[in-house]
Amino acid sequence: MSEPEVEDFAAMFEASVKTRRFSSGQTIEGTIVAIGPDTSLVNVGGKGEAVIETADLKDHENDLEFAVGDRIQAIVVGTTGGITLSRRGIKGAASLRQLEDAYRAGLSVEGKVEGEVKGGYEVRVAGQRGFCPFSQIDTVRTADSAQHIGQTYAFRIIEFKDGGKNLVVSRRALLEDEQKAGAMELRKSIAVGSTVTGRVASVREFGAFVDLGAGVQGLLHVSEMGWSRVTDPSAIVKVGDEITVRVLRVDNDGERISLGLKQLMADPWVAAASSYEVGQVKTGRVTRIADFGAFVELEPGVEGLAHFSTFAPTGRQDDWKKAVTAGLTAPFEIVAIDVEKKRIGVAMVQDGAEVRDGKKVDEVREYRERQTAAPSGGIGSLVDQLRGALKK
Repeated sequence: MSEPEVEDFAAMFEASVKTRRFSSGQTIEGTIVAIGPDTSLVNVGGKGEAVIETADLKDHENDLEFAVGDRIQAIVVGTTGGITLSRRGIKGAASLRQLEDAYRAGLSVEGKVEGEVKGGYEVRVAGQRGFCPFSQIDTVRTADSAQHIGQTYAFRIIEFKDGGKNLVVSRRALLEDEQKAGAMELRKSIAVGSTVTGRVASVREFGAFVDLGAGVQGLLHVSEMGWSRVTDPSAIVKVGDEITVRVLRVDNDGERISLGLKQLMADPWVAAASSYEVGQVKTGRVTRIADFGAFVELEPGVEGLAHFSTFAPTGRQDDWKKAVTAGLTAPFEIVAIDVEKKRIGVAMVQDGAEVRDGKKVDEVREYRERQTAAPSGGIGSLVDQLRGALKK
């Protein structure tokens, strides 16, 4: 045997060994050595080369994503007569051998929905009749099942029986995989403090879930919907609304995303910092009652606390609750302000006192003075009690 023949035999033997080393469905890495109009060559080690469709090296706009010398990862879809690779699936499968390779590798195949049959659709794949159940044609059940007829989709073969004569395919499996891949990328891109746009998927009593795309949802809690206290989330957002929100927190590698809506609105406390001062009288509305006092809305987003000790003296400590109820509107005097902590202490102007130009008359001032002059061990200073309540 001559030297050239020996070299040719050695090359053929090496290629044969490498072919046997790979199996359908295996993911391998190689270097692109040539790019042709229809097919390209990938060096998979030594002198072994594999074939891949050039279309697999292009993006959605049909532009090449790779060049000669780039390394790529691909799946082995065939080993007969050489190694065949794919990065996306077998688009133009023309034989049962290719269909079986695609089935074993879990790759996609192209199929045309030809008609509706009992329980699903008849799909033609590489000249073979396949069956796709209704539940596997999409990720959501469509109202009009006929809308898929005549469409060409990518499917995954989930059953391959009787030598390929009995095929069951699923489009949903591929869509879910794409959704999961898209969700992973989206979660990586979501950063705390960023502004994102989504669509309201559902509204609950505690807030709303917002679909950010690719099946990723974030929670817009009711407390983050507005600067004013929100009791009914459905009054702020509706299912299907497109809204822009701020990302507040991302936990568990993006599995839990907290969103805010009020953060994109003007903070009323910024204006309150310069317009509110101790001694002013403002009209307020009691929003809720607690054991230690009443919360009073002075303007949307700005609430004050009226400690129970600031109300008119009664026979028993809890008697003030009979006169002060949620929804009550009355004049309140500003008695303490902590802008940094966004806290304001107020005292309701008692019955019989009149308010003129933001100031209360002598009757109310005398009542405050009597409270301030109370002996130690008694009710104590009005301002001191308000400050103490604000610290709780």
